Amino acid sequence: MVNYVVKNWQGEAVGETALELRVAKEENAAHIVHRALRRQMTNARQGTACTKTRSEVRGGGRKPWRQKGTGRARAGSIRSPLWRGGGVIFGPKPRDFEIKMNKKERRLALRTAFQSRVEDSIVVEEFAEQFPRPKTKELLSAIDRWGIGPDTKVLLVLPEPQPNVYLSGRNVELMNVTLVNSLNVYDILEADKIVITSTALAKIQEIYGE
Repeated sequence: MVNYVVKNWQGEAVGETALELRVAKEENAAHIVHRALRRQMTNARQGTACTKTRSEVRGGGRKPWRQKGTGRARAGSIRSPLWRGGGVIFGPKPRDFEIKMNKKERRLALRTAFQSRVEDSIVVEEFAEQFPRPKTKELLSAIDRWGIGPDTKVLLVLPEPQPNVYLSGRNVELMNVTLVNSLNVYDILEADKIVITSTALAKIQEIYGE
């Protein structure tokens, strides 16, 4: 079980909350998180890179010069890989990069990655009512009051879609606004600080607590 201090909109500590997740054993934790991260990044590849072999390049059907007597090296096609404009040897072709990982392992990796960031996590009270309209300046001021510097990569985790909060944070270069249902290992590990609302933390406990 992990205990968090809950901060309010002004940045003052107003209470505590707890999170209890089943995580991987210490000797296996790094391995399973690495596997999940590698799977996520590899599966994001489109796999559409394609080059043409000598048989696919247009032209080259006629022998450029006779076999003997010219003093030049023998050649059978102007589309040989040795020629400019020729085919490509062993070039990339469309392929599927998918790596499989079962659901239990993926969830275990996510829980392990999230709990490993306890020291970098800040839990705050719900603040959606502070944004009757989008206001980036207000969100940045709150981030500063919560003790996060301007050059820090922040992952803001919300329990449900909050359009005004999202619009306030989407154009901040170092901020990533996401939902509990969209949490992933890459975002958790890539952020310097994780800001999560108390409702979102409770939802994580509900979804991932086992």
